[in-house]
Amino acid sequence: MLEEVETWLARRSWSVSERPLPSLLAAKRATGTRISVVLPALDEEETVGEIVSVIRAELMRPAAPLVDELVVIDSGSTDATGPVAADAGARVVHRDEILPRLPTLPGKGEVLWRSLLVTEGDIVCFVDADLREFSADFVTGIVGPLLTEPDVQFVKAMYDRPFAGGGMEPGEQGGRVTELMARPLLNMHWPLLAGFVQPLGGEYAARRSLLEQLPFPVGYGVELGLLVDALHTVGLDALAQVDVGVRRHRHQGGQALGRMAAAIYRTAQLRLARGQLLRPELTQFVRGEKGFEPRTFPVDTEERPPMRSIAEYLRRSVA
Repeated sequence: MLEEVETWLARRSWSVSERPLPSLLAAKRATGTRISVVLPALDEEETVGEIVSVIRAELMRPAAPLVDELVVIDSGSTDATGPVAADAGARVVHRDEILPRLPTLPGKGEVLWRSLLVTEGDIVCFVDADLREFSADFVTGIVGPLLTEPDVQFVKAMYDRPFAGGGMEPGEQGGRVTELMARPLLNMHWPLLAGFVQPLGGEYAARRSLLEQLPFPVGYGVELGLLVDALHTVGLDALAQVDVGVRRHRHQGGQALGRMAAAIYRTAQLRLARGQLLRPELTQFVRGEKGFEPRTFPVDTEERPPMRSIAEYLRRSVA
């Protein structure tokens, strides 16, 4: 590990316990900062309601008004995700209602990008909607440094990820794509980012002024893309991470993880060698009646431009 990264780890890695809620509320009042929490959601009726309820009960009550707005962006759910989130107290916006002149593309990054148009916060906090046993620490942890450290602009959560599936050793961690794809890529090509414990984690917060400068990969590569581009835009010392404990969520199957890894590799490839790109497809195999049968999937290749280049966003800012 680079000496610069070791220094960064000591300087920019914290625990959620180091910034209790009263200190965050005081910092928020002193700075007048507004905070938006965004949950991108696709068929998450089983978990989204609890997450919304916890945030509203612990971080939006009159005695603890840390979060100013809580928005669930429905990415085309076929279940009751929208009604469940609304009943729990979130504002629910369908992906297709945002910037309708641009047809929507499938993918999480697309939803995160569009969320900037329907939120107002100076700090935008993203939280995945499939978390189980959700704790408000996921929010307080990652917004904390942005409220108390003026030089910090982008904060990732770090946590244990116990794997609940069979065939694993006791205590085995999840995050297979992180360990097999993202971490090797970062260590080899962006070694300044080697200190991030959960580079692909879906819980992170940033200043709007930074997010509106960054392109957003529309699919699974969004977390890697934002992290790499944030490094190049504001430098390592403006990035940070906070330990929030344990993250429990639904685990993906092996083939879904393969498609995720391909999209992440593609995102890295775009940043390493634009113009020298591999074919953006991934072929996987499933056993059928006649043996193994190929299945070919497109790899997410689209990216949305920085939001500050979108006319509707600029008009909203002026208004």
